[in-house]
Amino acid sequence: MEIVQKIYICCCWKIYNMKELLTRSLSGLLYVSILLLSICINRYTFIGIFLVFGVIAIYEFQKLIYLRNKRLYVIFITLLAVLNIFQDKLYFYLILPVLTLTIITELFLVKDLVTIRIIPMFEKRKYHTSIFYLITSIVFLTLVPYYTGEYQPFIIAGAFLITWVNDTFAYLVGKNFGKHKLLERISPKKTIEGFIGGFVFSLLAGYLIAIFTNTLSIGIWLIISIIMSIFGTLGDLIQSKFKRQAGVKDSGTIMPGHGGIYDRLDSVIFASPFLYAFLQILKHVS
Repeated sequence: MEIVQKIYICCCWKIYNMKELLTRSLSGLLYVSILLLSICINRYTFIGIFLVFGVIAIYEFQKLIYLRNKRLYVIFITLLAVLNIFQDKLYFYLILPVLTLTIITELFLVKDLVTIRIIPMFEKRKYHTSIFYLITSIVFLTLVPYYTGEYQPFIIAGAFLITWVNDTFAYLVGKNFGKHKLLERISPKKTIEGFIGGFVFSLLAGYLIAIFTNTLSIGIWLIISIIMSIFGTLGDLIQSKFKRQAGVKDSGTIMPGHGGIYDRLDSVIFASPFLYAFLQILKHVS
C-alpha cells in the first residue's frame, strides 16, 4: 500500500511539473511575441507597449518597497512623451542630465548590492530610486532604437535577444556545471560558472546578430553583448535583493510561471541607460 501511495504521489508531482512547464512556456511565448511584434511594427507600437509595461512595472516595484504614489505614473508618462518627442532638441538640456543621474543612481545600487546586507530605502530614497532607477531606465530603453534619429528595430530586438541568451545559458551552465556561488546571500542559485557561460554565449549571440542583420559592426555588437550581459546580471541581482528584502519570490503574478513584468524586464531595464550612453558616444564619435 505504501509503495502504491509513493507511485501515486510521484505521478501527481510529474503531472504538476508538466503543467507548470506548459504554463510557463505559453506565458513566455506570449510575452516574447507581443514584445517582438511591437518592435517590428513601428516605433509607436514599441513605445505604446512599454507605456503599458512601464506602468505595470512601477506598480510592482512600489509594492516591493512599500510605496504608494500615483504621481510616479504621471512622471513616467511625462518623461516618456517629452524625451521621445524632443530627443534631439533637449539632448544637452534634459536627456544628458537625466542619463547622468540615472547611471549614478544605478552605480550606487551596485555599491549597495556588494557592500551592505540591506539596501536602505528611507522615504526620500524610495522616490529617488523609483524615478532615477526604474522610470528613467524604461524611458531610455524606448530611446535606444531611435538614437540616430531614425527608428532601428534590430538594435533593440538584438539587445533583448542577447539578454535572453545570457539568462538562458547562465541558467543552463550554472545548473549543470555551477560549483562556485556568485552572490549566495542574494541569489543562492546563481553561480560564477553560470555567469561565465551566459557571458560567452551572449558574445556569440552578438556576433551572429552582427553577421545576419548587417546593422552595426561585429566589434560594436560584441560591446553591446558585454554591456547587456554584465549590467543585465547586476540588474537581476539588484531586483533579487529588493525581492528578498520584501520577502517575496516574484514582483507580480501577471505572467503565470514567470512572475511580474518587472521580473521579466529587470535585466534589460538596468542595462538600458548604459547601452544608450554607449550608443550616444558612438554617434558623436563616429
